[in-house]
Amino acid sequence: MSAQVKVAVVGASGYSGAELLRLLLRHPNAELVAVTSRSLAGKALSKEFPRFRGVGAADSLTFTAPDAAALKAAGAEIAFLAVPHGVASEYAKPLLELGLKVIDLSADFRLRSAALYEEFYGHAHPAPELLDEAVYALPEVRAEQIKAARLIACPGCYPTSILLPLIPLLKADLLADSPLAVASMSGASGAGRKESIPLLFCEVQNSVRSYSVPMHRHLSEIGQELAIAAGREVKLSFVPHLMPTHSGICTTTFAQLKPGATIEQVGDILHTAYDNQPFVRLLGVNQSPDTKNVTGTNFVDVGWSYDARAGQLILMSTEDNIGKGASGQAVQNMNLICGFEATAGLMNI
Repeated sequence: MSAQVKVAVVGASGYSGAELLRLLLRHPNAELVAVTSRSLAGKALSKEFPRFRGVGAADSLTFTAPDAAALKAAGAEIAFLAVPHGVASEYAKPLLELGLKVIDLSADFRLRSAALYEEFYGHAHPAPELLDEAVYALPEVRAEQIKAARLIACPGCYPTSILLPLIPLLKADLLADSPLAVASMSGASGAGRKESIPLLFCEVQNSVRSYSVPMHRHLSEIGQELAIAAGREVKLSFVPHLMPTHSGICTTTFAQLKPGATIEQVGDILHTAYDNQPFVRLLGVNQSPDTKNVTGTNFVDVGWSYDARAGQLILMSTEDNIGKGASGQAVQNMNLICGFEATAGLMNI
């Protein structure tokens, strides 16, 4: 693709969609040519999102109803899908047929198995014929496949925070076969922009609670990717928590090292994997990351420790769930596809 790419956002009214707009309107190599939303069709973009007034094309764009042919006619070369799972597939198929590349933020194309999708999402996969083609697009892990792909499946927010610290250690065979234990906390924006009593301010404020125990939907993709990295099934327990903030994810993973493996080796492996990756910041041993340092950014901060008394390796990571966990990572994937600088449009602090 050229040094400038024309892009469209399908489903631009949610939190991830709005974050995509924020990033793309200021991206030096992207021209936003269309924004869609069934609920906002016909309304001016800068009126619905006043924060974008005077920025790029925001004052000239109007929300339209989602239509693949109209996006093609607008000149879009890449379409971002920021719609719920089960809905993305109905847009992905016609967009691909029209020659657009698709970057999907939903769960529709993350899993290789249609049966696994049905088990975790409660309905048959709407486009199983596309699963073999889709690339599970964790940029630090699959850069070459992403560059060549036309259908990008962006990882979920929780999985990104869990997979990045674990994948290099599993590939290096440093971890024992015993089950992993993972506890994650996320801001309320992770549930999406919708009317829901459990997400009202008065329900969330001054409260932290676990949910979706014992089988959160993200377990499916986490297990898939950990098994690929390890070359074996990796068992884990995953407990997510809702915390009273807008955004941010804080994840703690407990694992056992193989006999003879050391905390120094853990650090060496992580540095080898990520020292040249601009969005993974390794804090070091016994250093705890903080969500306040990653919200509004595309960074993942990672620390690690070893509890000798319990024989447990402790991996700690933080990210912005709608940044690196969603929209920022989607733009990072666009940069790979188009051959742009990895950090283009993403160096927000």
